[in-house]
Amino acid sequence: MSAIDGLPPLREVIATHGLVAKKSLGQNFLLDLNLTAKIARQAGDLSACDVLEVGPGPGGLTRGLLAEGARRVLAVEKDARAMSALAEISEAYPGRLEVLNADALEIDPLAHLTPPIRIVANLPYNVGTELLTRWLTPPTWPPAWSSLTLMFQKEVAERIVAKPKSKAYGRLAILSQWRTDARIVMELPPEAFTPPPKIRSAVVHLTALPEPRYPANAATLQRVTATAFQQRRKMLRASLKGLAPGIEALLESVDIKPTARAEEIDLEHFCALARALDAA
Repeated sequence: MSAIDGLPPLREVIATHGLVAKKSLGQNFLLDLNLTAKIARQAGDLSACDVLEVGPGPGGLTRGLLAEGARRVLAVEKDARAMSALAEISEAYPGRLEVLNADALEIDPLAHLTPPIRIVANLPYNVGTELLTRWLTPPTWPPAWSSLTLMFQKEVAERIVAKPKSKAYGRLAILSQWRTDARIVMELPPEAFTPPPKIRSAVVHLTALPEPRYPANAATLQRVTATAFQQRRKMLRASLKGLAPGIEALLESVDIKPTARAEEIDLEHFCALARALDAA
């Protein structure tokens, strides 16, 4: 698809503005505007929402979000080279696109937005998991955003939606599924990108729950899962022994076998263990 808005095709934009993808910034540009519009649609009705996009690059997804009716888009882009290309999009959509030339890890972009807020991004590979973790661990819940629609390496996407007793199951699954409904909504092959990465990509849609799925203190739950999955092949009585005296009795009190391993324990039981630790 060459255009969805009267602006030039993305290959032309990249050539005009000298936007060669930089590996150091985790950049792989998605140039098919059919695909960027499809990703935007996965986020649902955007007409009454402000949208945060991180890492817009030449603006393919930005254009998809605006064409799909987003009330307003805040695009946070670290690469100053992309500013002129994004300025052209801003001119085509007066008053609906604000661009910040900043590192998303160093600012609070949500302070620039008005709820309801959705976050939609083809995240740079090198900061994707870090940003997701931050969005899932705000000081209070529910968060400022109502949903996340994010593209990751397929391997990371599978870790987000993984179930117990699978290789991909770990801390990211616990963190994501404790407070959101998470599902993979799209897969993309390497050839969809310029330059093509060596791996497949996937889009994950996470909807914030009004409250966590099971009660637990967030810091305790993170400590328990970090300790358990750090040595995932060890039995829990060994991997968690540093957390509290009498860990075997605590495990048994919440119906977890001390000989079980981290990947066998579901979210509900990890939350129960976190509560037991706090009570002890």
